[in-house]
Amino acid sequence: MRILAIAFILSMTLAVRAAQPGRIETFPLQSIRILGGDFKTAEQTDLNYILSLNPDRLLAPFLREAGLKPKAENYPNWENTGLDGHIGGHYLSALSLMYASTGNEQIRERLAYMLDELRRCQASHGNGYIGGVPGSKALWEEIASGKIEPEAFALNTKWVPLYNIHKTYAGLRDAYRYTGSKLALDMFLQYCDWMLGVTSGLTEQQIQNMLRSEHGGLNEVFADAAAITGDSKYLTLAEKFSHQSLLDPLSRKEDRLNGMHANTQIPKVIGFERIASLGGDAHYHAAALYFWDNVVNTRTCVIGGNSVREHFHPSTDFSTMISSEQGPETCNTYNMLRLSGMLFASEGLEKYMAYYERALYNHILSSQHPVKGGFVYFTPMRPGHYRVYSQSQQSFWCCVGSGMENHARYGELIYAHKGQDLYINLFIPSRLEWKEQGMVLTQQTRFPDEETVRISMTLERPSVLTLQIRYPGWVSQRAMEIRVNGRKWAIPTAPGSYVPITRTWKSGDLITLTLPMNTTTELLPDKSGYAAILRGPIVLAAPADTSAMQGLYADDGRNSHIASGLRIPLTEIPALQAPLEEVPAYIRPVPGKPMTFSAGTLFSPSGDKNRELIPFYRIHDSRYIIYWPVKP
Repeated sequence: MRILAIAFILSMTLAVRAAQPGRIETFPLQSIRILGGDFKTAEQTDLNYILSLNPDRLLAPFLREAGLKPKAENYPNWENTGLDGHIGGHYLSALSLMYASTGNEQIRERLAYMLDELRRCQASHGNGYIGGVPGSKALWEEIASGKIEPEAFALNTKWVPLYNIHKTYAGLRDAYRYTGSKLALDMFLQYCDWMLGVTSGLTEQQIQNMLRSEHGGLNEVFADAAAITGDSKYLTLAEKFSHQSLLDPLSRKEDRLNGMHANTQIPKVIGFERIASLGGDAHYHAAALYFWDNVVNTRTCVIGGNSVREHFHPSTDFSTMISSEQGPETCNTYNMLRLSGMLFASEGLEKYMAYYERALYNHILSSQHPVKGGFVYFTPMRPGHYRVYSQSQQSFWCCVGSGMENHARYGELIYAHKGQDLYINLFIPSRLEWKEQGMVLTQQTRFPDEETVRISMTLERPSVLTLQIRYPGWVSQRAMEIRVNGRKWAIPTAPGSYVPITRTWKSGDLITLTLPMNTTTELLPDKSGYAAILRGPIVLAAPADTSAMQGLYADDGRNSHIASGLRIPLTEIPALQAPLEEVPAYIRPVPGKPMTFSAGTLFSPSGDKNRELIPFYRIHDSRYIIYWPVKP
């Protein structure tokens, strides 16, 4: 009977997808392969990090709570101090994404083992539950009975248990979404039914009270269950788990974000947009649109990150962004990228991909150590400070979990499609197999080290298709060049849009793009006295010295993710010695060194005339300067 049920569910999935006309769709991650460059290096580094973890240690909290004997002890750090099991959920997602992205057999075997062990846990509980929250049985019995005592980072004295179990929900969903695991789907739906049971006796007000505690994107995963099954009970649950105290003001375009814990809010908004995509009330979509515009346009620094000390500061005062060692959190950007992809699917606007590109290169790619694979929690914007990296057997922060996912999903939005339109969004060396069109498209480039992209096609038969090629806003008007089989193609659109190329395509066709990059400056969003320098979408930074970087590689301490070493006085940071409009003239390429620039006498004191600027994401194990004081 279970097989028949799953067959029905799969048929309903197709029906739900077909009921969403007009949306841009991503390709299955299995259809895309990263071919080289910095993203391929990061992907492989992440793969090695993932495999270095012991699955039995990640599973220990789940087995303990299920009354089964763990095969190894918990990992330390956040994994044995109250947030037990949250990395295990992320791990399911990371394994699923990495297998889809690479086809690596070790990853597939590791995922199968994790799912089998978690299935044992679910069977032992006997009610659909899977979780590592300490004292799970008593906690959920209290919640079901109506005893609900929420705090921002606790619920009934437990450390954000709803946030914790959301990671397992998402991991099971992702194992189904990216690998087609029917076991994962079965476990996921039983888990959703368990939550229906826990909340069946609660009023809507009691659930809203519970949501005062950080709860991740539970509304999103329940909406996903509705999309998979076509069953409205899950969509109703998703709506009940949508936090009205955030949804309502956002839908009215009211900014109440100051002081809020940033990464508590972003997953909620992802859920709002997911509900909207399934035909939910219009105010869900309105809330997501307003939130994105507010955060990206008024609360985001040059690398695409947001928040200080995990919270939204006033959009009119970025002083703490410069002074604090706890700058943008990687989890925030992980979630903002997910929201951007969803809004691009519904709106089709280039601005969502412009932000995605900026944040992907300058925050996400920079957040992993390129050799050791450690992940970064805070990326300080404080000039002259540094980042701290996780160690695989000691550090288990939230940004370790999302970090394992980040570098396994690079192929996700390079391409997209809508009917016969193929969107080329990002300029990353990659291969796309579009099976429905009998097409293989290969993108070759050394961007950002070069400004040329070559796109070649192999087709089973000639086909009429429209390529929608992104015209980035960082390319000047009339500066982008497109050649099709050597012939120049007229570009009717402006920067910040897409260039449509409709023709009958055949095997051997070659498209060449030239994307000239300019040097620009960008002030902090509050227009205060600090500016960053960019080359195209790439943030340039200067390596500083390597002294006194206490805790560069984190131990298992509760706050070891914070770069707590010496803070260089801001008065010692060199200032820009020219007006902002004149800065680009000082920035000159260094011969023989890709994406390396000298700045001459731009900085003071004069002893800094030999200082070089390189992409921020290539600076590691060093202090750095991204934001420079602007001379009055």
